[in-house]
Amino acid sequence: MAEHGEFSEPFFPLFEGQELFITGSRGTRVPSDIKEHRLRLQRRFLDSGAQSMPDNEVLELILIRAIPNCDVKPVSHRLLQEFGDFARVLAAPRDRLMAVRGVGDAVILELKLVEAATHRMARSKVMQKPVISSWDAVLNYCHTAMSHLETEQFRVLYLDRKNVLIADEEQARGTVDHVPVYPREIVKRALAMNASSLILVHNHPSGDPTPSDADIAMTIRVQEAAEVLGLSLHDHIIIGKSSELSFRSAGYL
Repeated sequence: MAEHGEFSEPFFPLFEGQELFITGSRGTRVPSDIKEHRLRLQRRFLDSGAQSMPDNEVLELILIRAIPNCDVKPVSHRLLQEFGDFARVLAAPRDRLMAVRGVGDAVILELKLVEAATHRMARSKVMQKPVISSWDAVLNYCHTAMSHLETEQFRVLYLDRKNVLIADEEQARGTVDHVPVYPREIVKRALAMNASSLILVHNHPSGDPTPSDADIAMTIRVQEAAEVLGLSLHDHIIIGKSSELSFRSAGYL
């Protein structure tokens, strides 16, 4: 601990040339081959962007922030082997990440910061905007937030009289194939926000957005509860891994 009760931890800037990799924490030297590999990754990222790099290399650039002293390639490969792709690594729950050898709180912090940043960017494009004119952005946000989750999540998007999105809330989380939904609570919350209509959104971790009989029955119950109180159900969207299903477009509403 430094003077005045402050913690003195090494600061590792994201891109600061070779200085980043000369030493690790507590003066531990980083082997030259690892240092050169990291610098090559950084230069490629800065020159060509992430689109020119495979998942494992983008993941390495995140991991070196948390693991400055060691080769992060093995950790990157283990994460991708466990979860399948970059997006699923970011979306993985903390307990499952911790089970991967080489992953600790520092790694999880970096991963979850990136995940939060992507969600915030996608969300900023839809909040306080009419959903009709920004429908593609709404779908993109829902995919970003939900398509890679391992369990079902149920969200409600609340709209005002002009169909402007005024709130987006997670209503419940469930298992791999079920999430509890309470229509009365949904419409009660809508009234509290002075919303006029709503959009239901939930994901199918299987990747297939085809609605189940339970999905259809639940949607009807929410619609009936909403209509009693003068609210309209604009749509129910099921998010799969790479596609979605709109109840209204499919003729269920």
